[in-house]
Formats: sequence, structure tokens, C-alpha cells
Amino acid sequence: MTGPIAYLTGQYPRATDTFIQREVAALRAHGHDVMTNTIRATEAAHHVGPEQQAEFAATFQVMNACKNPLTLIRAHAAALVRNPKRWVGALALAWRTKPAGIKAGLWQFFYFLEAGVLAQHLRASGVQHLHNHFADSSCTVAMLSAQISGIPYSVTMHGPGIFFEPLHWRIDEKIARASFVACISHFCRSQGMLFSDVAHWDKLKIVHCGIDPSKYDVPVERSYGKRLLFVGRLDGVKGVPLLLDAVTRLHKIHPELELVVVGDGPARNDLEKQALTLGQSVRFMGYQSQDAVADILSETDMLVLPSFAEGVPVVLMEAMAASLPVVTTQVGGISELVENGVSGFICPPGDLNTLTRRIDDLLRDSALCARMGKAGRAKVVADFDSRTEAAWLSMLIQTSLEGTLPDTLRPNLD
Repeated sequence: MTGPIAYLTGQYPRATDTFIQREVAALRAHGHDVMTNTIRATEAAHHVGPEQQAEFAATFQVMNACKNPLTLIRAHAAALVRNPKRWVGALALAWRTKPAGIKAGLWQFFYFLEAGVLAQHLRASGVQHLHNHFADSSCTVAMLSAQISGIPYSVTMHGPGIFFEPLHWRIDEKIARASFVACISHFCRSQGMLFSDVAHWDKLKIVHCGIDPSKYDVPVERSYGKRLLFVGRLDGVKGVPLLLDAVTRLHKIHPELELVVVGDGPARNDLEKQALTLGQSVRFMGYQSQDAVADILSETDMLVLPSFAEGVPVVLMEAMAASLPVVTTQVGGISELVENGVSGFICPPGDLNTLTRRIDDLLRDSALCARMGKAGRAKVVADFDSRTEAAWLSMLIQTSLEGTLPDTLRPNLD
């Protein structure tokens, strides 16, 4: 490619989406010039290490640029003069795909304004392709920007939230207009197929979110004790109250049991209150850098993620790469990563009794932890290496620009 790739998300960099930062770094390692863009500036709490701080400083902030009236007017005037048909077409597209309601329609107009500013920035930078993560509002901006600028776009579709409101976010139109769609799992792809026309199914490819397994290398013979870890955003979808209930039950049997909670979010205060009866057995550590999470994984014995909805959680990949057994739930694409009884335990979501019993099984059997940890690491190395996934994504971008996508859903697979 002779020009750069642009990346767009609603917020970048973000402590909860470090996999995007890893993907950007892997694409750069493959020789791509990747320009990062964000709709909204992230708060300082998300800049938890020098890597995030450097990315934040180098990222174009669309909303901040739009706050300057001259920037906004010049961008849209330039687009209108350059290609009136495209600009009018984008305005019509924004109107046609707007959700119901006055407020939603107003937001759609804001997305159109943002798209014009982004389009001007991309054209001025010589961008050849725009790739967006998440199919919600930032993808609306990407779709409209592509229409204004003529620069093709693709999207990584995650779920599960986007599948709760597929008509609101017009997944059908976004898939139809994208050069290709990178689905993070077979489950995600099936949902994309459900909400799109069969004519576009061939564009739905599977690109895993990935990690660098070498970052989580541990001694060959690691020991397993009674230290539990949760990593994630602290909100209702993650099921942390169930985990605290399980720890309360298990603490009576395993008084030395410890739980470390890494992450932050709107439910933190309530969760800290719930954990008061457990005293020093539960520690809340807030957001941590990628390096800090790797260190914490090396000092824990299992990861528990009792979510009610997920895509394919990157934190499970990190834990498995660190040779840890995992206890999680049968939601989204998790079973495409974790094999129940082999690399971890998969419980019915919301089932406190099963969750408690499976954690107890691991607490009582260090040999089982070791077998599961070994199997989990092998799975991540084979199928979720960020360098391999970035090479596959790079191929999809380049072949889409040439007008022909690979026939396979995954690299080197039929």
C-alpha cells in the first residue's frame, strides 16, 4: 500500500480496549502506516501507561476538531465543492438510516457533521482505507465519512451490545456498504448474517482479537494456590455480584481465598460495599496498564469472568496465555475460545451454584489447574496471536482495495 490506514473508534486509547491498541501495533509491525482517530477524547484514567499516553497524544480527536466552527464549515464546504453528489448522498444516507425519534435524528445530524470533518482529515492525510472498531455510532461516522470522501471502510464487529439494537444501528446498511466486515467469532458472524442480506455474507470474515502470548510467559512449573482474579469493566453485564457471592460462600471452606478485582466502572461503589464483609480478602485495584495486568496474571491462580453477555473476552485470552485455568459463562463466542473441562469451566450464566462449585473444583485440584492452564495456552498460541490476526486483517484490507477478498473465513482454512 502506498498510503496510510486510518483507525477509528468511539474512544481511543481506552484501558478496557487494549486489544485495539495491540492490533494497531501489530499492523505497524507488518509495515503499515496506521493513523489513529477517536470520536471522543478518553479520560486520563484510561492512559494507564506510557503506551496509552503516546497513542493519545498522536490520535486525531474528531469531536474536538468539530468544536471549531471554521474547521467544521471548511471541511463540509470543501467536500461539497469537491464532489457535490457524494456530499448530498451522505446527507441523504444519514437521513435514511437515522433511528426513530427526534433526539436520535439530532444525533444522526451530529454524526454527519463529524463525518465531514473526519473525511477532510483523511483525504488531507492521503489515507487509502478506513477501519472502524465497533458497529455503533463510530461506524455510522465511518460509513458517512466513506460516502463523503470516497475512501472505502471496513469494520470489526464485536457484539453483544450491537445485536441488542440491530435496527437502531442499521447493521444491514453498514455491512452492505463496507468493503468487508471482520467478525470476532463464528457467533458474531452468524449474528451479522442474521441482520444482513445474503448477498453480503461473503464479506463477513472472522478476525480474532488477539494478544502477544510471549508477553504472558510463565515458568514451566508454576504453582497454583487460592488467588482469584477478575479483570473487566465494573458494570452490570459482567456479573461481579455473583462472583462476590461465590467468594463469600467459598471463604468459609477456603479461609485463605483472595480475590483481586482489576477494572473500574459505574458499579464499583456498590461492589465495594458488597465486599465489605470479606475484609482484606477482596482488593479493588482500578484500571491497570497492560504490563501491570501481565504481572498480576503471573501472581494469580485462576481468572473468573461470570458475564451475562460477551463477545470473545480478551482477558480470557490473556489469562489462558499465562497458563491459568478460567471459569466463565456460556455466552457469545466464549466457547470458541474456552473448551469446557479442558482449558477451563464454562457455567450457565447467572448460575451461582455452578459457578461456586467450579471455582471450588479448581481450588481443590492444583493438577487440574495445571492441565487446564497448559491446554489454554496452547489454544491461544494457535488461534489468538495478535501478529497472525494482524497479518490476516492486513491481507483483507489489501485484497479489498484490489476488489477481491479471499474465499476463506480464516487464514489458511477452507
